[in-house]
This record gives sequence, C-alpha cells and structure tokens, in this order.
Amino acid sequence: MDPRLKEAVQRGDTTAFLSLVNQNHDHNIIDQVTLGSMNTVLHIASRFGHLELVHEIVRLRPEMVSSQNHRLETPLHDACREGHLEVAMSLLRVEPSVGYKLNRENESVLYVACGRGWSGVVKYLLEYSWLLMLEEDGSTTSLHLAASAGHTDIVKEILKVRPDFALIRDSQGSTPLHLACSKGHLDITRELLKLDSDLCSLQDNEGRTPLHWAAIKGKVNILDEILSVSLDSIETVTKLSETVLHLCVKYNQFEATKYLVETLDVSKMVDATDIDGNTVLHLATAAKLSAMVTFLVKSTSIDVNALNHKGWTALDVAESDASNSVLIYLIPTLHNAGGRNGSQLPPQSPLIQRISSSAVNSRRSPHRKGTKGPSSSWATNIMYSPTTLQSRRRRRSRREKQLELHSEGLQNARNTITVVAVLIATVTFAAGINPPGGVYQDGALAGKSIMGKTNAFKVFTICNNIALLMSLGIVVVLVSVIPFRRKPLVKLLKVTHRAMCASVLFMEVAYVAALWVTEPSGHVKGPTWELLALVCIAGVFLLTLSVGLGLMMTKHRFRKRIYREGRTSKKRTPESSVSRVDDMPHNMKSRQTSNSDVESSEKEGFHPIS
Repeated sequence: MDPRLKEAVQRGDTTAFLSLVNQNHDHNIIDQVTLGSMNTVLHIASRFGHLELVHEIVRLRPEMVSSQNHRLETPLHDACREGHLEVAMSLLRVEPSVGYKLNRENESVLYVACGRGWSGVVKYLLEYSWLLMLEEDGSTTSLHLAASAGHTDIVKEILKVRPDFALIRDSQGSTPLHLACSKGHLDITRELLKLDSDLCSLQDNEGRTPLHWAAIKGKVNILDEILSVSLDSIETVTKLSETVLHLCVKYNQFEATKYLVETLDVSKMVDATDIDGNTVLHLATAAKLSAMVTFLVKSTSIDVNALNHKGWTALDVAESDASNSVLIYLIPTLHNAGGRNGSQLPPQSPLIQRISSSAVNSRRSPHRKGTKGPSSSWATNIMYSPTTLQSRRRRRSRREKQLELHSEGLQNARNTITVVAVLIATVTFAAGINPPGGVYQDGALAGKSIMGKTNAFKVFTICNNIALLMSLGIVVVLVSVIPFRRKPLVKLLKVTHRAMCASVLFMEVAYVAALWVTEPSGHVKGPTWELLALVCIAGVFLLTLSVGLGLMMTKHRFRKRIYREGRTSKKRTPESSVSRVDDMPHNMKSRQTSNSDVESSEKEGFHPIS
C-alpha cells in the first residue's frame, strides 16, 4: 500500500484520501492492501472509526464491505472489535450478509464485540437475531465469552434474546455459569441462577459443577451465593470422587475451606474420600499445607487416622518426606491430634468381619443345637469385642513381620557362612603351598619343607589340610543346595555352621603349630614364654567363646521345649466355642505354620543356630 494513502486513512483525512484517488485516473490505488495483513483501506478506516471516510470508500467501492484480510476478517469485524457502533451500522446497511462471515478462528462479529465488552454494539447486533444462529453449532458462544470476561450488561442482553444459551457447553463441558463462577463474577452468577437455579447442578467433562470451580478459585462470595440458592449442590462429587472441600484443600484455598467449615455441617464431608481413598487431611499433608492441617485437626471432627488405598494415614504421608522442613512441623501436629501410622492400626479385613459376624449370629441363635445360653453368649461377646479383634490383628501383623525378618536373617547367615568358608579355604591354601620354616632352595631336597620332620609341622599339615577340605565342602554344599522352605534351610545352616566351627578350630590349631615350628628353641631351656602365653590366650578365648555359645544354645533349646509343651497342652484341652471361633478367622486368612525359634525368642529378638 502507498505510504501516503495509508497515512491519510489512519488520520481520517478524507480530503487527502480523495486527492490521492483522483490523481490516479483509474482509481486503482484504492484497491491496494497492506503487506502481510492484507488489510484494505476500509479495514483501516473501520478500525479507527473514521465514519466520513468509510462513507467515501463505500461510495467508491461498495463491494469492499465484504473484503477479507489474511485472518478472513471483514471491515465489520474491525469496527465491532473497536466498538465503533455507527461504522458497524453503516456497513451492515450496505451489505447485511457480511454479518454471516466468520474469521479464521470461527468468530462472528457479535463474538468479537462481546469479547471487548461493547454493550452498545452488542445490543445493536442482537437485533439481527440470525447472528446468534451462527453459534448454535459451535461450542464457545458469545455468552460464554461475556460471562468469562465479566460483562454483565452483555450477559443480560443475550439472555433476553436467547436464554437457552445458558445451557450450552463449550469443548470442556463448561456452561457460562461455570466460567462466571471460576472468574468470581458475582452479578453474572446471580443473573444466571435467577434464570434457572438448576444450572448449578450441571457438571463439566471432569464432573465439576460451578460450585466446584468457585472452590478451586477460592471465590467465597460465589460459594455463598450458590449455597444460598441450592444447598444440595454441595453433595455433588467430581469424577475423581472429590467433594467441594477436597478441591478447596487441593488448591490451597484456605479462606474457602474456613468458610465451608464454619458455615456448614461438614462432619461427614471431612471424612469423605476421593478415588484414591484420600481424605482432605491426606491432601493437605501431602501438599505440606501446615496452616490447613492445623485448622482441620483443631476445627473439625476429622479422623486423623483414616487410611487411604495405600494403607497410609496422614502421618504416614508426612513421614514419607520427613526431610522437608514444613513436614517436620506437621508431624508433631498430627501426633498431638492422635495421629498414628497405618502399621500401628488394626487391619480392616472385610472377609474376617463377615466371617466373624456370621459366626456370632450363628452362636447367638437360640434354636441352634448345643447352645449353652448365657455362657456361650458371654464367650462370643468376649471373642468378638472390638478390643479383642484389634488386639489379635495386631499380633498377627507383628508375627508376619517377625517371620519375614527371621527368613531374611537365615539367608544372611547362609551368605555369611559362605564368605567365611571361602576365606578359610584361601588362607589354608596359601599356608599349604608356603609352609612355615620355608623350603630348601637347592640340592636333592629342593622345594621340600625344611621343618617337615618335626612333630609340630606334622600337626600343622594335618590340621591345615582338614580346614581346607572342610571349608571347600561347605562352599560346594551351599552353592549346590538351594532350599526354598524355612525348615530345610535351618537344617542346612545347622550342618554347615558346625562344619564351619570345626574348620575354624582346625585352622586355629594349625596356626599355633606353625608358630611352634618357627619359634627358635635350640638354645633356650624349655618352651619360650611367648609361645606359652599365646597358647594360654588362645585356649582361654576359645573356651570362653564355646562356653558362652553353649549356654546360649542351652537356654534357647529350653525355651523352645517350654513353648512346644505349651502348644501341645493347649491342643489337648477340651474343645470350647471360644478356641474354635478364635482360630477360625486366622485359619481362613493364613495357613502358615508356627515358628518355635521365633515365638520362643520374641523377647530377646534373636536366637543362636542350634
């Protein structure tokens, strides 16, 4: 476009514009467009609202009213976007059909006027009722745009013409009320609720109602308005089973949370769970919202020990990231409110509860054969009291952990014996090929042991070889045999442990004999005092170790015998309703056999391999 022409149009200088046009005899200059945007002179004049210049351009080129730029927008789009009502009226009088044209984003002239909030332009365009028909097949309407932008006057005007637009949903499933509530536009919210109070129950694609969006954005005034119209809307949950309170906490809207707690009875809502089993306290703790957690535990009746689907309480959630400085404050807060870990709580098994309930009902039936009246009822009540059931479940949970630790300890003992056996084999092999006292370097006896004829060397050779062979045997057995049950593993460990002890003993004797070989004694009367001291120290050490381990094994065997005798006597007691009912849930739940090693050593926390 000629720069002179563009400047004249932008200034609205009609005289200069006509002068440039008249200078060009065929008037082709008027058809020039801007580079890139492809705007005509009418686009520019309409955008700046130069009404007189618009009239002159339309007089010279009436077909230019329908021209489109690179965004497919007509001059009417520009006039409506900038709020130039008289220009828009002039263009529509010349060519009413231009109102049908949509831009590249499928936006009508009414839509762009609503987006800028030009109520005068919108009111005039609504006289062309067919303009709203262009939005019936779309998703986002002019009403959505006006409601989101907070243009109350425009919302009122559209609702007068098309009240049914309040029910139309956009691509996210949101109605105009959803958008108004999320933005906090109270007057528009009132207008829409006045039209139809049931609008507050409509849900978007995520199952969220306008009340949910007000909670997400923390718009307390909107919450109050909706609840004053429809209190039942607070019971609606999202597709993730989130309540209004869940959303307030999830998006850290403290004031909205405080309003709901102090205004409504939320005793049931605070313990409601989402799709993952999380209460609002779980969410507040996971998000490290210290003020929110403190408010919930102090101002509501929330269950601080509620379990989610992972079996975690709020305290478990806090301790999972205890390195965070905020959570260090939250943990004492939860403790003071009575919070506990999930592992400290009795497991809730629906299967056991159904079996227990069935057993109780059958035992209490007055027509059941063999019922013993009050005594039977008393036994059943004791057996199925909440305290008894919880205590039994805690014992079973603790026992399962102890058995798991015991199995791990047995595997560790097996690995340790293997490592020690390999070490003994390495040391004894090295001592065998490098005998104490050295070997002859030349002559007929080259390579033979110098001290080979002494009694001490013979003792060394025998004991060293025995230790080597026994340790190699232990390694071969442990590598070749892979027990997958506890009892065979215990038997294998008993055998290899005794063999390892014998191998260590022979290696110790071989070491003392080697020292005896290398000790100088030819010019000293009797054995040297160093050798005697060494033998005494080794003897005392081995004796003390043997006596200590022996006493430990004896005590352990004695405890095992008492434990087994107690179990035998219990099995031989007369049948009772209490014992049978007591065993039933456990037998249904687990078929594991008892472990006398673990049960008899529960107080000590360890036991020797015996």
